[in-house]
Amino acid sequence: MSWAQSLIKLRKFEIDELRKRLGVILERRGALEASLVALDAEAARETAHAREHAEAGFYLIGFREGWKQRRARVETELRALAPEEAGARDAISDAFEGLKTVEQVAANMVATEAKAVAHRESQALDELAMRRRAAP
Repeated sequence: MSWAQSLIKLRKFEIDELRKRLGVILERRGALEASLVALDAEAARETAHAREHAEAGFYLIGFREGWKQRRARVETELRALAPEEAGARDAISDAFEGLKTVEQVAANMVATEAKAVAHRESQALDELAMRRRAAP
């Protein structure tokens, strides 16, 4: 295996690892978004319960304060996750560019080698033709 093929294999492995990292980040984002939906549903249930039962209305204010804090915490985590996701996407993009560069260099090396082999063969055939012409 040539060094170029090894480097291509290494770049592909790097891309796979970056994709896994992005997958983990997306899973975390999905879980946080699901938490927001669950919090909103819980608030709706609690509000409906407070409308039906007067004594529960006294606790609704405290519940709302706790709900706001929990929701703010989840939203903060989501905002903190956005740059991490953008960074992972940028890293994947850079890795693909690096892979493409290595693949182009490898292709150029193969083409250059093929051209050199063809040139050597042409020189050998030219020399053979000159010898045959010079021979009586």
